[in-house]
Amino acid sequence: MRKIISFMHISLDGFVAGPNGEMNWIKVDDEIFDHVSNRIGETDTALYGRVTYRMMEDYWPSAGTQPNASKHDIEHSKWYKDAGKIVLSKTLKDERLTNTEIISGNLADRINEIKQRKGPEILLFGSPSATHSLIELNLIDGYWLFVNPIILGRGIPLFSGIKDTTKLNLLSTQRFSSGVTELNYSVDRK
Repeated sequence: MRKIISFMHISLDGFVAGPNGEMNWIKVDDEIFDHVSNRIGETDTALYGRVTYRMMEDYWPSAGTQPNASKHDIEHSKWYKDAGKIVLSKTLKDERLTNTEIISGNLADRINEIKQRKGPEILLFGSPSATHSLIELNLIDGYWLFVNPIILGRGIPLFSGIKDTTKLNLLSTQRFSSGVTELNYSVDRK
């Protein structure tokens, strides 16, 4: 069965964005990009909420062909174009989107159906609203968190809609020279 892993940058106090969606506090550099690229290369499917999907679509399809494209831009643009995309949205219509499946209803049934398909893990990129919906339905199998060394004090929390205690198993950690720490957890289903 395929697993859904939530990939997020998070502040030390648990926020994934500032109060108005600000993400300018997130630290990324080549060291983090290279680390993330290795794991992303092991999967072929990305899951997004509508807002994050639109943001990705506006940038990644052509990012690798720009004159000032970085190594990361070139690699991730290629991966993005080839990857299957699942988008949670009640308003986005299937507009002949390449490699894209829209889920607008029956979320639990549709996600469980997708998880039964053959293939590697599905990475849920950013998308706080989509993450909250999947958390409420207990459909996330793991968290791949990049804890940034900052306390925001307020903003959009990662963990919202939690009804019951969720136990996690720490799989790995990685500390980066920028001060960011990766925490990789699986959800304990016992």
